[in-house]
Amino acid sequence: MTSTDDYATYIASLPRVLAGAAALYRDAAGRVLLVEPNYREGWALPGGTVESDLGESPRGAARRESAEEIGLDLPLGRLLAVDWTLGPGRPPLVAYLFDGGVLDADQLAAVRLQEEELISWRLVEPAELTDYLPGALGLRTAEAYRVLRSGEGAAELENGRRPL
Repeated sequence: MTSTDDYATYIASLPRVLAGAAALYRDAAGRVLLVEPNYREGWALPGGTVESDLGESPRGAARRESAEEIGLDLPLGRLLAVDWTLGPGRPPLVAYLFDGGVLDADQLAAVRLQEEELISWRLVEPAELTDYLPGALGLRTAEAYRVLRSGEGAAELENGRRPL
């Protein structure tokens, strides 16, 4: 066995972690753009899985998924939150949330949903985020919005909450 084989065996034995990335888009009034998936209950942010096997970065994934899901391919702003989340029946997920910026009326009118995955979209008041977004996603998004407004650095989260 070569050292390359040993290294490949070692890598294959390591624990697995999933990675996801999303963008927080807002309108001029500060409302957050949410999308309604057809494959599960509840709402979500534009975003999805980081295709790390293809060399994709979290920022690249958030931009690609936004372009695919809502038809807007825009540069993303700063990282707002990183969340380590546990869930039943899957490896841990590291979720990255980026500032998508403020969308003007023309950009909002240009939103085109990916029909294979999404039913609708809407703008939601920040105070209502946890009413629409389930579990850690709602907490993560609310914290990212708070960080965005305060100007603080990115939030480190565990299951949507700051670690103790």
